[in-house]
Amino acid sequence: MKTIGKYLLTGIVVAIAVALVLQKYWDYVVNPWTRDGQIRAEVIQITPRVSGPIVSLPVVDNQLVKKGDVLFEIDPRTFRASLAQAQAQLQKAKNNYDALEKQVEAAEAQVKVAQGSVLQADSSIKQLESEIAKNEAEYQRQQELLPQQATSQKAVERARANYEVSVQQRNGAMAGLLQARASLIGVEADLAEAKANLGAPGQDNASIRVAQADLEQAQLNLGFTRVVAPVDGYVTNLNLRMGSQAVANQPALAFVDINSFWVHGFFRENSIAPIKKGDRAIVTLMSYPDKPIEGWVDSLAWGIAQQDDSPGFEMLPNVSPTFEWIRLAQRVPVRIHLGELPEGVALRVGTTASVLVMTGSASGDEGRPVPPAPSLLQ
Repeated sequence: MKTIGKYLLTGIVVAIAVALVLQKYWDYVVNPWTRDGQIRAEVIQITPRVSGPIVSLPVVDNQLVKKGDVLFEIDPRTFRASLAQAQAQLQKAKNNYDALEKQVEAAEAQVKVAQGSVLQADSSIKQLESEIAKNEAEYQRQQELLPQQATSQKAVERARANYEVSVQQRNGAMAGLLQARASLIGVEADLAEAKANLGAPGQDNASIRVAQADLEQAQLNLGFTRVVAPVDGYVTNLNLRMGSQAVANQPALAFVDINSFWVHGFFRENSIAPIKKGDRAIVTLMSYPDKPIEGWVDSLAWGIAQQDDSPGFEMLPNVSPTFEWIRLAQRVPVRIHLGELPEGVALRVGTTASVLVMTGSASGDEGRPVPPAPSLLQ
């Protein structure tokens, strides 16, 4: 009886152990998992905006730097000289503008003088026409009085002379008016030319804006000689040396954004159907097999590159032969956002990881401990 009870107790213990083991493996057998995972991060290609020899290189390969720290500095002397030249050109443009503005003011004054001369000539003509009418009337009156011997021939001659003189004065005034108008047209043309040479007034003036833009470009180029870290991150693959020539718009070093790490898990296409955005994920790094990282599904890729149907010989579709009884499932990238890292874990771009997704856990299960993936799944 004791032997039966002992065997029964042993069987119960074994059954409980097997149940616990099966429950332990349930998450890793039923839920989608893959050993084909990679650590990814945003890798920034640090590219100088200007060319020149490197005169300062305060960082070393694989160094952690903060946003705004100087990565390297290009010789600034050429760009300081360009800045000084641009400043001089701007001052010259302003001086030229002032001189042209004075020319406009002088031309405007000449136009006012010419307009005054035209008004004065016109007024003189009106006065002379009134004088002509008066002298003509007097001359006719003297002629009418002469047969009556109410005046003398001398008075008639004097009246005629006054009339002729006033007519000649009016003719002279008419000539002066024409000359004044011609002079006005000339100075107005000079004013228009002066205004055209001046251009738009104030800061809208084209020459000043061009010089100002050149100055701003020179200031930017001088600032571009100091290449700084755009974000917190790691300098990697640093091949620069003091005196190396930095070339504008050519990448000089790689920079890993420390706050941009994520995991790409490449799941078989026949296992991604239950995976939803927000599902809890367990990431186990090959380099830290006993320190699992909690994360969650950020997104699933909507497409992968197709090898078949690409243009081949004579632009015909390039289709690889396949065995009909073998159907290989495609791998679809699933982006995993990582949570807080365990102590001592350092992420490195390109390293291998195992990923398990706890399907149906998008709205719960947050407080559950994160177990490491068994070695079988790693």
